[in-house]
Amino acid sequence: MATGNTLHALPGPRSARDLGIMQGFPPPPEKRPTLENWDLAPFNRWSFQNVRSLIATVDVRRGEGLPAPLEADHQPIQGLTFRDSTGATVSVRDWLGRSYTDGFVVMHRGKVVAEHYDNGMARHTPHLSQSLSKSVTGALVGVLAGEGLVALDAPLADMVPELAACGYADATLAQVLDMRSGVRFDETYGAALSDMTRIDIASGWRPPSGHHPPPTIRDVILTLPKEREHGGPFNYRSVEADVLAWVMERAAGQPLAELLSTRIWQKIGAERDAYFTVDAAGTALADGGFNATLRDYARFGLMMLDQGRAGGAQVVPADWVARSRRGDPALFGAPYTAVSPRGAYSAQWWVHDVARGDFMARGIFGQMIYIDPDSDFLMVKLSSWPQYLIDAATSDAVAAAIMLRQVLGRA
Repeated sequence: MATGNTLHALPGPRSARDLGIMQGFPPPPEKRPTLENWDLAPFNRWSFQNVRSLIATVDVRRGEGLPAPLEADHQPIQGLTFRDSTGATVSVRDWLGRSYTDGFVVMHRGKVVAEHYDNGMARHTPHLSQSLSKSVTGALVGVLAGEGLVALDAPLADMVPELAACGYADATLAQVLDMRSGVRFDETYGAALSDMTRIDIASGWRPPSGHHPPPTIRDVILTLPKEREHGGPFNYRSVEADVLAWVMERAAGQPLAELLSTRIWQKIGAERDAYFTVDAAGTALADGGFNATLRDYARFGLMMLDQGRAGGAQVVPADWVARSRRGDPALFGAPYTAVSPRGAYSAQWWVHDVARGDFMARGIFGQMIYIDPDSDFLMVKLSSWPQYLIDAATSDAVAAAIMLRQVLGRA
């Protein structure tokens, strides 16, 4: 996972409107995102809020009930300061302004303390989650495991026989959940021949190469070989979430979007339908294609914060949430320790400090849900960074969250 520069060395963010992206009737050709550039700067300033204008999608329906209310207790946090990755003191206001923020919400003791939108985003706007999708997928695995539909220790080929032809045949669901399989997958973003680019093409995120129809997501999975024994150290591979989705769909006999709708989205009282991007076979991109509003990401985070409960009901088993908060730091090395020196990875969640049990969903280009049950604290930040990965910017977001949980905890 290559990392970029700090945000301090980059030009200050301009909104999609200021950049002229998709402005005019019609917009000029050079201001229209394409499949070659839609998720890259500067076009991602517009496209992360308009994904279904570019790529095929399927709804994750919220159901017919009223949305779960989010009670407010607004507090003046924007002037609070913290030390960023350079050692400088920065206010929350300045940090939000320079870090390509699209949406930001802080909740403490179940109430909205701060809610902020920028770059044209509004309360009703769905935003691409990138790899936050993996944590949503991991929570859904917990629901199906609790129902007895999936077995964590069974070889994957026992549940999806097609996987017998690739490196995942003898991996277990638990190993894939924690990204500890021995399957080879080159995660290099934007590289022409990487496995990640192959998934991007298969999922409809990039134009096909050559004159042949693009493969599907699951066609790519079946080409991946085993390169070491399963059960070794954590190694981040996006495709593992897509393998989990295949197992769940086969076990339940339902597509991922329907499973998520009925098992989680309707039960947390989501305000709006969410959606996944899908490939030519209608397969949802479980590793990064989920889109939802800021407040609904907060509702999902609140459910995980409350030991899997929402609306007075157990949505995700409490023991699964506990599993998502703990892990083995001995399996978690560089480059991942740059952000979380005492961290781990478990059930598609990043554990920041295994001793405390604060944990995160994270996505490239600056997406984050940070949850700290010990202080009843939740922070969600949606962004459109100019680079895939910026470790310093992720560290800044964690530092802001820790400062806010401490200050609010003393209030």
